[in-house]
Amino acid sequence: MTEVGEFINMEKMSHIYDPIEILINLGASFILGMIVSIVYKFTHKGLSYSQSFMITNIFIAIIVSMVIMVIGNNLARAFALVGALSIIRFRTVVKDTKDTAYIFWALASGLAAGTGNYFLAVSGSAIISMVAYILYITDYGSVHKSEFILQFRVKREKTDQSQEELNPDYISLISKYSRISTLLHVESSGDGKSLKVSYDIVMKKEEGIDKFISSINAVEGIDEVTIVAAKNDIDY
Repeated sequence: MTEVGEFINMEKMSHIYDPIEILINLGASFILGMIVSIVYKFTHKGLSYSQSFMITNIFIAIIVSMVIMVIGNNLARAFALVGALSIIRFRTVVKDTKDTAYIFWALASGLAAGTGNYFLAVSGSAIISMVAYILYITDYGSVHKSEFILQFRVKREKTDQSQEELNPDYISLISKYSRISTLLHVESSGDGKSLKVSYDIVMKKEEGIDKFISSINAVEGIDEVTIVAAKNDIDY
């Protein structure tokens, strides 16, 4: 019974934050959340940039700081909070895997600020910011394949014969500008007068995509030229 009583008394002795300490912790968490969002903004690449995600990082840092101060060293509060938060369902899909790292950074900043570990919060955020900037300027991990999907429409009379006999101009152009070319799809039009042709091409490093498009457009009998980056080349 004595051990049970000591355990209950220990659980009652939760850390009480004075108003000044609370304001300092919340202010620190706000500043740290701002740092997280600013680093995210200036190092982001691709098509998935979100203003709401920037704001969310700030809110996460402040809210986690509040939560950790509410819990203190009270185990009962911690379990009660877990039970209360378990009813919340987060269904928002994280578009970019890098965004998950920023969420954890905001969480860690809020935890550090809420527990008064200011040096850890500041030094950790400074190091993470430095790492993020270095990875950003070095474009670490990127793979430039120069791979594109080329689509165009060619008049039917251009492809009535075999490629070896006809040797269309567009085939020689594709061979000139691309290192690898693969015919993906050929589709006949409804009136049977033209074909829609799709190629997967890997450009030569010394050749420019703009010049290639201009050359293809200049070929007689070819129109509706479209070229898009292959999926592996898009950072989104």
